[in-house]
Amino acid sequence: MKRLFFAISTAVAVIAAQAQTTTRWGVTAGANYNHIHFKQHDIVESDAGFGPVAGVTGEMNFQGIGFGVEGALLYSMRSGKIHYGDRQVWASQGLANETCNMHYLDVPISLKFKYHNLGGLESTVMPVLFAGPDFSFLLGKNLREVNKYKTVSLYIRLGAGVELMERLQLNASYNFSVGETMRTRLLDENVAKNRCWTFTATYFFK
Repeated sequence: MKRLFFAISTAVAVIAAQAQTTTRWGVTAGANYNHIHFKQHDIVESDAGFGPVAGVTGEMNFQGIGFGVEGALLYSMRSGKIHYGDRQVWASQGLANETCNMHYLDVPISLKFKYHNLGGLESTVMPVLFAGPDFSFLLGKNLREVNKYKTVSLYIRLGAGVELMERLQLNASYNFSVGETMRTRLLDENVAKNRCWTFTATYFFK
């Protein structure tokens, strides 16, 4: 993973040294659809849930080549319904199918590519691809007596979208955590990861 980050940063530095750049900022809003995936899902099952996403996004574009770098500060709530009531060890404590909410400050950093050789159509609609790491800092959670949570998680973010009228970007991405995000306090401390689809709209002011 360190080699991947080094390769991306090196590529960005080389491109930036050879190309003129432009920067702009915007506001982002959307939602995610998250699944809390347990390693031993036969012990405890879970259903996916929706949560809001909102924040600010900055973009640096390298003129003439279609590549750019994007960074953001986003509030994100990742949720899922966990079937504690299916197991006596939790049902005996009065737990049923409980919604687990995890509140994060996300810092995604992505390498972007915009296909702009569309004969003028790119000023109306332009395809976008992006990928990179997402550093996620836990701000709050519920079910503390039942689960242990990681305070910092690393995700890989892969996505695509379109830019409309050179201002509005509509994106969809798949984010998956590299390591664990939480684990149960009982039944062998069953480890779980977040696997999340995120859908956002970003309006850029410039």
